[in-house]
Amino acid sequence: MCLYPILGYTIIGYYFHFMLKGLHKEQYKVMLEQLFRLRIGAGLRQVDLAEKMNVPQSFISKVESGERRIDLIELKGFCEAMGSTLQEFINEFEKAWNETKQ
Repeated sequence: MCLYPILGYTIIGYYFHFMLKGLHKEQYKVMLEQLFRLRIGAGLRQVDLAEKMNVPQSFISKVESGERRIDLIELKGFCEAMGSTLQEFINEFEKAWNETKQ
């Protein structure tokens, strides 16, 4: 087993990180659909949401398309900008995820 450091990762760590990107792909897709539905339900266009969050519209577009992943803090910001809470979002995500598993 070779553990040469490459760009701050060991080879094993690098491949492990790469493999994780797709590990929860279906769940992430459901989350993005929920995020989109929340924005539409709030009556906001991408540009409106971007204004509220003080980010470029391209940021919203990249998040919704899955090109850019977001962390928990960013998700909380999205929810609050759309008049929701993180807890409400999580509850809706759980419902949607359970429906896709059936």
